[in-house]
Amino acid sequence: MTQTGWQAVGGEVFSARDSVGGVRGLIESSAPGVIFVVAYLAWGGYKIPTIAAVVTVALMVLVRLLARQSIIHALGGVFGVVLGAVWAWRFADPGEYFVPGFWINGATFAGLVLSIVVGWPVVGVAVALARGASTEWRSNVRLRRRFGLATAILVAVFALKLVVQLPLYWAGEVAALGIAKLAMGIPLFVLTAWGIWLMVRGEELPGHPREE
Repeated sequence: MTQTGWQAVGGEVFSARDSVGGVRGLIESSAPGVIFVVAYLAWGGYKIPTIAAVVTVALMVLVRLLARQSIIHALGGVFGVVLGAVWAWRFADPGEYFVPGFWINGATFAGLVLSIVVGWPVVGVAVALARGASTEWRSNVRLRRRFGLATAILVAVFALKLVVQLPLYWAGEVAALGIAKLAMGIPLFVLTAWGIWLMVRGEELPGHPREE
């Protein structure tokens, strides 16, 4: 069974393709942003780029519906694109399209930090779920620290996104911001997931079915 998203860090082997949901997942994650940037460079303004991004994500969902496939994986993208479109339209500014993404990154950053502070580092939870293990790993100080360090890498990644992208937003560099967001999207996600997988792949979790 393939594992997608952060479940990939808990697998026996790491597959960059599976971690993003295959070629289709890569396209669905990247296409709205690519279309927005291309439309902005071609026409400028906020209306055409915003409409183009919304139409793109709507078509992707429609294709899944016609094929009678689950749209669960596409819903996150729909929410982000629609929210960004509403914000851009409200302020009549293409740069505002990216503002909801800053909120999401900031909230994720805070959530990751909180997970470490309360002793439930997100990476540990993801690995345990991916392996079908219990929560007994939390009683192991070494494992908890290891997973906490791995989660801290995620904290640094989301902080880096804000540090790089916010100045571009404040400077009104919409095209550069769009390109930075794309570059720090799937490529950075895969690189980060692979690095975390290298950190945790050899760790044995208490209550893991493999041990039994």
